[in-house]
Amino acid sequence: MGKKRSGGGLTGSQQAAKFLGVSVLSGVVLAGMAIPAAGALGLAAKGTVEGFDEIPANLKTPPLSQRTTILDAEGGTIATVYSRDRQVVPLTAISPYMQKAIVAIEDSRFYEHGAVDLKGILRAVNRNAQEGGAAQGASTLTQQYVKNVFVEEAGDDETKVREAQEKSLGRKIRELKYSIQVEEELGKKKILENYLNITYFGQQAYGIESAAQRYFSKPAKDLTLEESALLAGVVQSPSRYDPVNDAQEATKRRNIVLQRMADTKDVSQAEVDAAKAKPVTLKVTKPKNGCITALKGAGFFCDYVRNSFLTDPAFGKTREDRAKVWNQGGLTVRTTLDPQSQDAANESIKDHVYQEDSIATAVTMVQPGTGRVLAMGQSKPYGFGKNETQINYSVDKRMGGSNFGFQVGSTFKPFIAAAAIERGMPATKVYQAPNKIEYPTPIPRCDGSQWLNLPINGKIQTAKNETEDEVGPYALRTAMEKSINTYFVEMIGEIGLCPVTEMTQKLGVVPADGSKIPESPSIALGSAELSPLTMANAYATFANRGVYCTPVAIESITDAHGKALAVPKSKCERAMATETADTINTLLRGVVDSGTGERAGLSDRDSAGKTGTTDERYNAWFVGYTPNLSGAVWVGSGGAKKITMENIVIGGRPFDKVFGGGLPGPIWKDAVSGALSGRESGNFVTVGIAEPTLPTGGPRGNKPPTTNPNRPGKPGGDGKPGGRPGGQTGGQTGGANGGANGGATGGATGGPGGGVEPQPPFPGLTEGVIGGRDDQ
Repeated sequence: MGKKRSGGGLTGSQQAAKFLGVSVLSGVVLAGMAIPAAGALGLAAKGTVEGFDEIPANLKTPPLSQRTTILDAEGGTIATVYSRDRQVVPLTAISPYMQKAIVAIEDSRFYEHGAVDLKGILRAVNRNAQEGGAAQGASTLTQQYVKNVFVEEAGDDETKVREAQEKSLGRKIRELKYSIQVEEELGKKKILENYLNITYFGQQAYGIESAAQRYFSKPAKDLTLEESALLAGVVQSPSRYDPVNDAQEATKRRNIVLQRMADTKDVSQAEVDAAKAKPVTLKVTKPKNGCITALKGAGFFCDYVRNSFLTDPAFGKTREDRAKVWNQGGLTVRTTLDPQSQDAANESIKDHVYQEDSIATAVTMVQPGTGRVLAMGQSKPYGFGKNETQINYSVDKRMGGSNFGFQVGSTFKPFIAAAAIERGMPATKVYQAPNKIEYPTPIPRCDGSQWLNLPINGKIQTAKNETEDEVGPYALRTAMEKSINTYFVEMIGEIGLCPVTEMTQKLGVVPADGSKIPESPSIALGSAELSPLTMANAYATFANRGVYCTPVAIESITDAHGKALAVPKSKCERAMATETADTINTLLRGVVDSGTGERAGLSDRDSAGKTGTTDERYNAWFVGYTPNLSGAVWVGSGGAKKITMENIVIGGRPFDKVFGGGLPGPIWKDAVSGALSGRESGNFVTVGIAEPTLPTGGPRGNKPPTTNPNRPGKPGGDGKPGGRPGGQTGGQTGGANGGANGGATGGATGGPGGGVEPQPPFPGLTEGVIGGRDDQ
């Protein structure tokens, strides 16, 4: 007899010889393999040495897919995601009872034979002959491991999975040759370890560690005798012997395994009898997979992390390559999510907008100077049920967001001001800013062409302020605080479209559908459709004194072996001069001090921001920042149906009209206050902006201050924040805007923004009405 190896079994050449010798007895082999006798002729033709040698000798074992764990910035678990829930563990971390149980029931002669168990084959032949069919197979545990490797390699490809499991002679021969190789290279202990890690145990659990956690909520090393027998019994038919769904069948199978362990002398009969007497007692941990299970309301952030991985070439040349790595799993992904900021965002959302409301809100916060995404939440949770969605309102379409994003209204105006100041325009610039104007024409574009205000349906396109009281002239500071539409239309008419386009490119301001910012003066009123993350990160550039940093959500990644993967860092570049950013900070601080964003202003630290409310009140925004945090809040209808936010109940409170400063502003204030509670506060570097002497005359002249008894309450009228208290702005902006009526002017919302560009009109917008309102 040939010499045996230390691990038991014959050498590879001896195994091959025996295999070929037995294969001559084609009917015997087929019976032993539980393959119908109709395939016998095929074996005779293929069972030659030449045919066997043609099979590749090297079994390429794919790494086992495992769960990936996503952590927040402090190391807390956000979610676990996987294509197969598996945790690979060494044999030393698996209960000895489990090792004995699986061997006893699946291959009791495992340590005595090689890759092929000839005695087992003969036993199966005899059994099958007695019962007249393929009642019993003779696959060794090694052969089963090899088959599972083929199944694992097939992944989610159903055709390949079927091929890997089919009872064909060709597969069996290939399986046998690979089994010989595996026996030679790995040895018995490693084969057993690999088998226990690769095998499916039902209930979405792959491998013994996940199975132990799923059924008993304990690690595999702690499995008892009866628990081990139960899991070993499940392997033959995970659905039939599923203890969760059929405890009776599972108990019968467990007892069979226990008795087999006694028969093989692995444990005593007394131990087995005691174990049999115990009922099946489970402590089930339900499968938790994917971003839908994310903690802290971070489902959308989790999805953003996944999309960040799948779209970044740093993790693979193609999306398919990156998806393969992600699905392979075993990763530990530490992210930038700040638990305090995320909790604050969630609490603010819950306090202001209900899940069942007809409209939705999204809150996104980033860190200036690093691009780190700190929080991402929305009122419609991540899910598939009623009032749930898988659309991440905070991000662009390619990252799982809406198809187009949302019109931003007057939150776009600071970009125009930054472009103008960069070109040397003084912060004291005054424009006539009448209540209504025609769009200037022509306006130069970047490619040398010109935008022309050509008639549409016989009408020249116009821009208009919200109320008749909003009549210039205005200087930049007041125009920004009150969000005067016609002022910024005149500004863009003077500097041209290209400087604005170039500025937005530097700030990473790209429409959510991946297109380009349209070169049309309607962008002065916020006709561009953007995402909250884009807006929060662009405003972070102002807080960072002119340096733009790309957003990042992944801090570090380690693979299943603890090896660190290279993770792209935020790229920071100067987008504007420091003085330009400081000037914008000064202007936007005025917005929250006494302008349209007064309700969003923080009392304990420097803050700045801008409101935005679009036509028909489909969208309302507040984008604001402190020196160390920037956040964007959007409120609107996230679905296909657009909802006008007038005479509406949101968060249990009635609103006659929703303004950027009236609902998004308070959401931002509460979220940011919570995020920064107990944390250091910095200060903006501001610049002095002199109050210019305004020209007299104009469409309404310098009319004396007036009061309006129909608009009582705090400055802004109708209880809404607005202009500075009466008298403070009267001399600056003209009588119609001063005196006691200053607040009423600022508080009312702007009217329809002006015209549609005739080449071509914007899709989905009402003719003659584009972009923003006065945005209180």
